[in-house]
Amino acid sequence: MRLLIKNGLVIDPSRQYEEKADVLIEGDKIAAVFPNIEIANAQVLDATNLVVAPGFIDLHTHLREPGQEEKETIETGSKAAAMGGFTSICCMPNTNPINDNATVTHYILSKAKESSLVNIFPIGAITRGSKGEQLAEIGEMFKAGIVAISDDGRPVGNSQVMRRAMEYAKSFNLPVVDHCENKDLAAGGVMNEGYYSTMLGLKGMSHLAEEADVQRDLILAEATGAHIHIAHLSTAGSLELVRQAKQKAIKVTCEVTPHHFTLTDSVVVGYDTNTKMNPPLRTDKDIEALIEGIIDGTVDAIATDHAPHHEDEKALEYDCAPFGIVGLETAVSLCLDRLYHTGKISLMRLIELLSTSPARIFKINRGSLSVGAYADVTIFNPNLETSVDPTKFHSKSRNTPFANWRLKGKVINTIVGGKIVYQNC
Repeated sequence: MRLLIKNGLVIDPSRQYEEKADVLIEGDKIAAVFPNIEIANAQVLDATNLVVAPGFIDLHTHLREPGQEEKETIETGSKAAAMGGFTSICCMPNTNPINDNATVTHYILSKAKESSLVNIFPIGAITRGSKGEQLAEIGEMFKAGIVAISDDGRPVGNSQVMRRAMEYAKSFNLPVVDHCENKDLAAGGVMNEGYYSTMLGLKGMSHLAEEADVQRDLILAEATGAHIHIAHLSTAGSLELVRQAKQKAIKVTCEVTPHHFTLTDSVVVGYDTNTKMNPPLRTDKDIEALIEGIIDGTVDAIATDHAPHHEDEKALEYDCAPFGIVGLETAVSLCLDRLYHTGKISLMRLIELLSTSPARIFKINRGSLSVGAYADVTIFNPNLETSVDPTKFHSKSRNTPFANWRLKGKVINTIVGGKIVYQNC
């Protein structure tokens, strides 16, 4: 099977390549990349005025299966990913049962093989049941196919357990992914602690809750030599801690989400539970810092933290509703609109944040359009205007604060292993 992508602007950060060229795919691999390829017996995909990039990779997706299929399944989550331009997604372990052993890991990979349109890379739990007490079966999960470990929304509070996890993960060269939240400092908050939490009468979550755990993790990473990856970093203080740690050559990487660099806690006015997430939306100062980190290279990746919830759950009072929003189908357009079209970063840098760098962080054999690489490709129109319509999402859930937003930039095609799995009509 041959697929020829013609006349696109090919941008590949893995080799700093940016040129109007054609991409020839044979089977599931990239066969050639250069201008004016002419070949018989190939399906032709016209990419005139479009950008052709290595397939986007989301390091932080919640698929909910097994156990919470009313919110999302591997099949529906993969459809949402494909529509959003993601060819690979890394799924968090907070399923039911928790992915803390090889049996659950095998189940996820088996279901993915049956029903997923995109590549699924499981993340295993750090501790059994994500309870923060005893280490999970990290070695067995590694053999089964996990690419990282994390207790995600249940951060490991016991620093000695976290230290042991880092030491053990290092032996497998596995990143340790932490949702940095000191539960004592978070104090049960439901939004950012500040002016708006006071005005709205909602319990606030201090920025110190995140920053204290970031600092602890960096100390442990330096002591153990392990790779710590800070998930959904949200504060200026956290970013500065990571920046300083990188200057000391500590093995740290971090991700930010589109909602954290586009929305502030002011949008909570009105008590829309689609603005409730953890870490919470912060301030203008924090957004400025995150964007500066994206520009200067402190931030390594943009991730979605796609967290689907049933509409009945989000219909509860703000205090009682669950944290989280869906993000797979809005991330790329938000990035193009708010980062590229505002002149903050180039397309090369944006694609690096969404593809090449995520592949490097989790050591996934993707993120390149080099000859011989897997034919995972994202094609997008940076200038096409689109409106966010949750009723058209492929995800089972609709919990987004971006409904009806007009954005500039849209995914046109998603190709996984040489097969077109999404095509904008």
